[in-house]
Amino acid sequence: MFEFLKKKPAPAPVEKPAAPVPPATLEPAAPDAGASAPAPRDPVAELAAAAPPPAEAPVRSGWSPDELVAAFSDVQAEKAARLEAERAAARVAVRETMGASLLARSLGGLFSGNPKLDEDLLDEVETALVSADVGIAATTDLVSRLRKRMKAREFADAGALQAALRADLLAILAPIAQPLEIDATKAPFVILTVGVNGVGKTTTIGKLARRFQLDGHSLMLAAGDTFRAAAVEQLKIWGERNNVVVISQGQNADAASVAFDALQAAKSRNFDVLIADTAGRLHTQAGLMAELGKIRRVLTKLDPEAPHEVLMVIDGTTGQNALSQLRAFHAAVGVTGLVVTKLDGTAKGGVVAAIAKQHPIPLQFIGVGEGVDDLRPFSAREFVEALLPDDEPAPQAG
Repeated sequence: MFEFLKKKPAPAPVEKPAAPVPPATLEPAAPDAGASAPAPRDPVAELAAAAPPPAEAPVRSGWSPDELVAAFSDVQAEKAARLEAERAAARVAVRETMGASLLARSLGGLFSGNPKLDEDLLDEVETALVSADVGIAATTDLVSRLRKRMKAREFADAGALQAALRADLLAILAPIAQPLEIDATKAPFVILTVGVNGVGKTTTIGKLARRFQLDGHSLMLAAGDTFRAAAVEQLKIWGERNNVVVISQGQNADAASVAFDALQAAKSRNFDVLIADTAGRLHTQAGLMAELGKIRRVLTKLDPEAPHEVLMVIDGTTGQNALSQLRAFHAAVGVTGLVVTKLDGTAKGGVVAAIAKQHPIPLQFIGVGEGVDDLRPFSAREFVEALLPDDEPAPQAG
């Protein structure tokens, strides 16, 4: 009892917060006797370091008009120099190739011994022309002209007759010596290649691709020879060699479909040139010849003017059979240009004159070797000079 009278425990003392300690004043350290004195401040250097870095010069986004003109002139000069070098090389190649042909050997043998100017000489000239595949039409025309002038006593000797024959051959060949020109306003410029089996179409396409690349054109190839085994792979190899895009669908695919897809791709990617290969076919196979017409019709669905060039490749060793081939292909697809290949082999050489006389379609290239640069633009003058070289020295000036 009397619990309330008991003494209560004293409350715990409350601690007062400690007074804040004033921050210590940092005294500069005494300099070390062995240390060097600090470098004096350079206000100019400090301002330069604090200044923002200078702005970089703006990157040029184009060429000035003068630079464009200079660059174009350089490209044209380079192209002209290359063409001149090519013409010089072509003269040598054609002379070496055609100079060994049967026509060149036959005519050269006739005039080498300064023969007597008479009817026998004309008969021998006629035999040489026919034997070298010049053809009856061209041979008859050439010999009749020579006979008429000989009777009119226009020739002093056999050398004068030879010069007249050279001039008459040139007159026949000159109209068909027309180069293949790529029309830049019709991009992609479509070239459809045709011909019988084994004439060298795929190889010719590869050589054309190389030539067009050197001329600065971007191009695409269409592997339309879907019939021959390994033809697609052969064209792909040519494409890889020249870094050219090849559109293909494999063996036994529809050739018209391949051509259509390739033209679509060339248009969408803005290529300059499209070269379409086709399967070799005999001119007597009506069904296969009709397929060429189908390819042409399919191309016109994308471009009413396509193909812009139908290039027929002819084997120079086939002789007069080349004329019947040309007639059939021209009727089926409208041939606009020719390439005569394999003139470096056993070709007699005269088939070129026969084509010019009976089917004056532009002869744009001739093949004088197996190298990539051996597809040469056809020059009528160089061709005739190789067959009938003018060995007379040029007159001295003064």
